[in-house]
Amino acid sequence: MGAAGFSSSSFFLLFFLLDLFFLLGGFTNASLLESVIVRQQGLRANSYLTRDELWFDQTLDHFSPSDHRKFQQRYYEYLDHFRSPDGPIFLHICGESACNGIVNDYMSVLAKKFGAALVTLEHRYYGKSSPFETLSTNNLRYLSSKQALFDLAVFRQYYQESVNLKYNKQAGDNPWFFFGVSYSGALSAWFRLKFPHLTCGSLASSGVILAVYNFSDFDKQIGESAGAECKLALQEITHLVEQQLVTNESAIKHMFGASELRNNGDFLYFLADAAVIAFQYGNPDRLCSPLLDAKKQGKDVVEAYAAYVVDYYMHTFGAKPQTYDQEHLKKITISEHSGDRLWWYQVCTEVAYFQVAPLNDSIRSSQVNARYHLDLCKNVFGENIYPEVDVTNIYYGGTNIAASKIIFTNGSQDPWRHASKQTSTPELPSYIITCHNCGHGSDLRGCPQSPLNIEGDEQNCTSPEAVHKVRQQIIEHIDLWLSECHDSDRSAI
Repeated sequence: MGAAGFSSSSFFLLFFLLDLFFLLGGFTNASLLESVIVRQQGLRANSYLTRDELWFDQTLDHFSPSDHRKFQQRYYEYLDHFRSPDGPIFLHICGESACNGIVNDYMSVLAKKFGAALVTLEHRYYGKSSPFETLSTNNLRYLSSKQALFDLAVFRQYYQESVNLKYNKQAGDNPWFFFGVSYSGALSAWFRLKFPHLTCGSLASSGVILAVYNFSDFDKQIGESAGAECKLALQEITHLVEQQLVTNESAIKHMFGASELRNNGDFLYFLADAAVIAFQYGNPDRLCSPLLDAKKQGKDVVEAYAAYVVDYYMHTFGAKPQTYDQEHLKKITISEHSGDRLWWYQVCTEVAYFQVAPLNDSIRSSQVNARYHLDLCKNVFGENIYPEVDVTNIYYGGTNIAASKIIFTNGSQDPWRHASKQTSTPELPSYIITCHNCGHGSDLRGCPQSPLNIEGDEQNCTSPEAVHKVRQQIIEHIDLWLSECHDSDRSAI
């Protein structure tokens, strides 16, 4: 995934919008991004297929031969479309945010088409699935993608046994298929890699499978997605804000409604993320149009950007400056905002995704560099915490993932696609959805994505035929791989 799961703050702005669905959140502030949109949409009665909580006992440490502690992990099921007892089971992986139910999105369309049961498992530590009462750094040592994958495997076996018991199935498993977006898209791909016998295939939508230390391609993509004029305007804004931080720090932070961000690096990261979400989630014109209008009319471009940040990023989108505040990230008490600390821990130990300024032609401030990120990790979690990116990529293979039957999808405007697999092979098909507002998870979410459109209406995309075409290809692969699973089961009898 941030799986995430991974706007700019890199990591899925707090709860991944996923309060509702996925979120990275992907990333950027993976955590925040996804959670915010979810909270907005969660008010609608039809946003969820179900919010009925179910629980089972999960192993705390899958890698210890002697530690047998358990914790309660939350999950959900939706069986209205299930062709019992032998229909497929679609597992949607929740990523770096609270998982408050099964969202009524394009997944329900797929479930109806294939007669599938829908299940979703909350990621360990997030939401109500915390093994501990506090989130001290020591208590977070069991928070990792590796532990999460084993959670999925154990849950898959548990749920299959419950299906067998419920429907009096004597032998054999149902065909399973895994789905995820962003960080959870990475988990979906990694699950197929590590447990190919437990799933017929996986969809990794915007799946960030490559851990990246200096993720400068992220900022470069923002520049390409913005276009020449809007990019120049954003660069001018960054330069002017840096100057005003020197001459009148309190005034410029107040203008952006972020006076609480005492650390200038946190403030500059917040401003960079505010721009990112416009492109990541399919609303580039919401940002660029007012900036270019201000330029043409000779108005203050910084004030125009501040209006966008306050009115759209904070009030409409729901972002909060505290998500970027390192003092906030130090808080170890569990709350609705704990996803911020949790995702940063995964960032600081496994995947990095450090969204840094490129050496040349950068949009974000050069102060948002690798040193800023490393200092954040050290300040928030302790002296010896840093991301072991090489270990992560060795373990999973990065974009050279040696697996089969994984579909990778990415939006052409999404900066996170540079941490995904973009080259296609018959066993690992990869599709880039190209359109003006195709961003993070467009295949499942539709357009535009801010606020998130739960039903994932492709007609709202500037090129709906591009989204529709990829969705048809996804259906064809699911159909083929499920049938191959059935054939394999029959031949084994």
